[in-house]
Amino acid sequence: MNIERVWRVIATGICFAVFGIGGIAILCALFPALKLVPGPMRRQRYAKAVIHQGFRTFVAMMTRLGVISVEVRGGEKLARFGLFILANHPSLIDVVLLMSLVRRPDCVVKSALWRNPFTCGPVRFAGFINNAGGPALIDDCIASVARSNNLILFPEGTRTRPGESLQFQRGAANVAVRGPTAVTPVIISASEPTLTKGTPWYRVPQHRPHFTLTVLDDIDPATALDSSMDAGLAARRFTDWLQHYFTREIACRT
Repeated sequence: MNIERVWRVIATGICFAVFGIGGIAILCALFPALKLVPGPMRRQRYAKAVIHQGFRTFVAMMTRLGVISVEVRGGEKLARFGLFILANHPSLIDVVLLMSLVRRPDCVVKSALWRNPFTCGPVRFAGFINNAGGPALIDDCIASVARSNNLILFPEGTRTRPGESLQFQRGAANVAVRGPTAVTPVIISASEPTLTKGTPWYRVPQHRPHFTLTVLDDIDPATALDSSMDAGLAARRFTDWLQHYFTREIACRT
């Protein structure tokens, strides 16, 4: 293992440590101060702004330390509010990269993160959506976009291992169809597989991974569907449409 790769192992460990310590610091110091801000919606917006800026700083630290490099194409399309952002999910840091790019970010998080001491503070104060919400989950997502948040979802539901075909779940399409809500697609690609599912953080690739985030034009679900379909059938059809769309766009960039 060459010196540069050894440094990336060390730097990656530093970044993970900073992420954990930062989560606790925010929980213990910064977010309690937000209780003084009047109104729950205003408190959530301040919390989302803190997370956005924190992730911007974290991504900048990762690039400065040489852990990754990042390129954004079409980033001006994210300078809006009320977006429903769908992205593929190859890496552990995908949500960090996306939240560093959009203001007023929102996302659906696993219920375990609400109990994790490193993450429970930020996700609770920011009002992120708990995936244990059951049937209300779709309504919560639609309401988030209606409140001008920028909602980020990964239709795969979990990270897809390199070489595996995409398998989209139906939740994202349900939000788009029942909203109805336009979709802002983001294709995430990395020059080297890193922080993939089942890979420990210290197993860094041979070369520094270069992440490219390509923001494509908005998609109106009505353009891909027959208006006579009921919502359930439309969600199934749009799920298939999105899966083929992302598969094609990813293939064009690899």
